[in-house]
Amino acid sequence: MSPNKSILIVEDEAGPRESLRMILKPFYEIHTASNGEQAIQAFQNKNFGLVTLDLNMPGMTGIDVLKELKKMKPEVEVIIITALATLPNAQKAIHYGASDFLSKPFHVSEVIAVIKKSFDRLESKLKSNSQANQISSSPNTD
Repeated sequence: MSPNKSILIVEDEAGPRESLRMILKPFYEIHTASNGEQAIQAFQNKNFGLVTLDLNMPGMTGIDVLKELKKMKPEVEVIIITALATLPNAQKAIHYGASDFLSKPFHVSEVIAVIKKSFDRLESKLKSNSQANQISSSPNTD
């Protein structure tokens, strides 16, 4: 089973949001949101495989958005991309289910590599879940 290659970019600043969109558009289906509320609404309406998420946004914080996304779809890959790249922020994000943590300004090659790695991890999770479901639903022949 192949993962959905759609990405939701959640970033309140237009510059980084558009930079990420332009970098990733040749490889993936891209959607954007400029705040947490828009992100939650978009996530409810579309099946995203991956979300890039800023921490410091007006309204809902990135951590609040991360918690909500993981409640709705625990297997979603979430990559935090933030200017607030401190150890406590990284630990908190990982604790709540972020799969990676990058600092701004970001390097294009690093963003592409982390996203590829995240989709590979998602594909492995989906394969494992699919195999587990097949095993649990197969008739017992004992």
